Amino acid sequence: MIAFKGVNKWYGAYRALNEVNETVAAGEVVVVCGPSGSGKSTLIRTVNRLEEIQGGSIEVAGHDMHAKGNDLNALRSRIGFVFQNFNLFPHMSVLDNVMIGPLTVLKRDKAQARAAALALLAKVGLAQKAQSMPAQLSGGQQQRVAIARALAMEPPVMLFDEPTSALDPEMVGEVLQVMKALAAEGMTMICVTHEMGFARDVADRIWFMDAGQVLERAEPEAFFNAPQHPRAAKFISDIRAH
Repeated sequence: MIAFKGVNKWYGAYRALNEVNETVAAGEVVVVCGPSGSGKSTLIRTVNRLEEIQGGSIEVAGHDMHAKGNDLNALRSRIGFVFQNFNLFPHMSVLDNVMIGPLTVLKRDKAQARAAALALLAKVGLAQKAQSMPAQLSGGQQQRVAIARALAMEPPVMLFDEPTSALDPEMVGEVLQVMKALAAEGMTMICVTHEMGFARDVADRIWFMDAGQVLERAEPEAFFNAPQHPRAAKFISDIRAH
């Protein structure tokens, strides 16, 4: 479903991604972890071209995302993206936030878009908040609306960029619960997260990044109990100490 081939990314003289070669299968959940500044968020943002790359290619469902002449909006509409800070439209109700993509991009009729949006809000446990404004919601509720909004485009792939890091601790669980349900339904997902419990429970594979490289890729059991790379071993021992 997703293939990184020799991906390189620089910010000036700083090399943010260094020869990344990885694949994500359809229906697979990959959690990307590593220290701050390791390139995790940059990597996930290159998938839908929120960040440009300077070398290599990234394919999503067979489409080269960074090819010249792409209809970028059409390609992006097939990739759900959930940001750290929700990014809801503050002047629109919850329902309108979820409906806007299907109405404007997919050209759905209003009744169809509304019915689908209400079903998605029910799915994330927020049917009763359809007419609320984002400012009236908690952070956890806003993030669940953001997930519903991404799902409204019926994407085959969902990307999560530290979706719980802006939340108070008591709200983290409600967002992770929605993500777990999506994973159980077979959604292809890449999640950049510090939530190691989620990684252990939900990931099919974990990628450990440092200095712009994927240094380890393993199933959760192997990653947490017998990491191969010294940097990964130190990362896990630091987490356990903390």
